[in-house]
Amino acid sequence: MALKNKKGMIFTLMVIALLTFFIIVYSGYSLIKDRAPITKRINTLNSFVASVEQDIPRHLFISGYRTIFVLQQYTLDNYDYISDFNQSVEEIFFNGSLYGEQNHLMDDGKFSDILYSLNLNANKINAEVFLDNPEITLTMKDPWNMQFSLNVTLFIQDKSNLASWNRSAYFESLIPINTFLDPLYHIETSGKVTVQINQTPYSNFVLGADYTNLTNHFSNSYYKESISAPSFLNRLQGDLSANTNGIESIVYPQLLADRGLSVKYKSLIDYIYFSSSDPTAYSIPAVSNLILDDEDNHLIIYNVSGVAVPI
Repeated sequence: MALKNKKGMIFTLMVIALLTFFIIVYSGYSLIKDRAPITKRINTLNSFVASVEQDIPRHLFISGYRTIFVLQQYTLDNYDYISDFNQSVEEIFFNGSLYGEQNHLMDDGKFSDILYSLNLNANKINAEVFLDNPEITLTMKDPWNMQFSLNVTLFIQDKSNLASWNRSAYFESLIPINTFLDPLYHIETSGKVTVQINQTPYSNFVLGADYTNLTNHFSNSYYKESISAPSFLNRLQGDLSANTNGIESIVYPQLLADRGLSVKYKSLIDYIYFSSSDPTAYSIPAVSNLILDDEDNHLIIYNVSGVAVPI
């Protein structure tokens, strides 16, 4: 009887062990099976987060370009510079207006439109996007590119409350200036002369006794980098002070004369010509009608210090 009881106990223990093993295996399989759709869902949402972070800079490029165009159009229509620059940029981007006047160019380009567009895509995967505490800035990245930047708290939530993402984020988009007009020419000539900003193709303006590059640079109103000159954004504000991202052109007097404007007899460097500043001027006999100053080393910069004649 003792032997039989012992065998029975061993058998019972084996049965219990096998049942425990099957329960553990089944539970693990069920857990893995249940987690599969969760893992797939999280991967889908992770991909969406990545796509949002790629989409926002593209939206910023469009909104930033339109914002700058609205600013420029104001200077063209009103023959006046932009006051309260940062506030004006914010008004355009967030409200779609400038000085309280709505501008239809910002339709689909405002901050609220960006958020709406992101959520159209988010709805497709049952998610929602929030952009909290937005701060927008428009600055110069370098002499030829503006930087439209957005600081924001990015919050993306799965509507089933499975997962969410929440972090401070910074996005930017670069906008070249070479498609815009220089407001300095337009405003200071009462709209009679408009000049598009085109970067000069020349790094050396005089080669030996050949002044062709300088002549072409001058007659085409090309622009070059200059830390003594105002930047494009400075020009929108009527600020002619020196900027590390400054650009300058040489005013072509024949262009002014053709528009019925009298020509000043002073340095033709644009930010000097269109200001009250009147430094000592020098004529450059090798290039007809060219007058420069040497206050900011312009004679050296344009390779004419050896032939310049004071006037």
